[in-house]
Amino acid sequence: MTKRLLTLDRVTASRQPAPVTSSRAADARARLLDAAVTAFAERGFHGTTTRDIAAAAGMSPAALYVHHRSKEELLYEISRAGHQRTLDLVTRAAEGTDDHRERLGRVAADFVRHHARAHTTARILNYELEALGPEHRAEVEGLRRAISARVVAVIEDGARAGVFAPGDPRMTAAALLSLGIDLARWFDDARGWDPDALAAHYRELALRMVGSAPG
Repeated sequence: MTKRLLTLDRVTASRQPAPVTSSRAADARARLLDAAVTAFAERGFHGTTTRDIAAAAGMSPAALYVHHRSKEELLYEISRAGHQRTLDLVTRAAEGTDDHRERLGRVAADFVRHHARAHTTARILNYELEALGPEHRAEVEGLRRAISARVVAVIEDGARAGVFAPGDPRMTAAALLSLGIDLARWFDDARGWDPDALAAHYRELALRMVGSAPG
């Protein structure tokens, strides 16, 4: 189980913590972040100890504090990087075309595909928020609001153009994002569902939610 999670989500763990002084230190930080993703996914934040994380990284418990101040800081770095990555993804998906249906379709598909491929890390990002300290949580919540605002803007633009009839754009955006977020809770590779197929299906759902049947 541990090996599979590390392989699946290695690319989703943060690689952009505080500056480091050597490649060995950078590697150690990355290993600890990967180990934290695995441990938090298996035990939850509160069920995980710093000893668990250090052991999964092949280090001594004392070594963890050389690179990270606390278990909460590890969660913060994973959460910050993950939410920033999602914000960048949504922003890119909403750019590059003036076709309102295509814009929303890209946003929905890319958001869902991302949550399916990195579902282990996504569960941590969305279900361990309360474990963050006040300042760290405020920063992450700001990123979440920015993600929501991007999706709301895409829906509002389409409504102003007469392409969408979404009712309340903010409620519709919240519902659309919730579908993708919840996918990370139940998605399992063993189901055999392809992330691309899920993305295509959710794209159609998104268009129907705004009153624009797929064509």
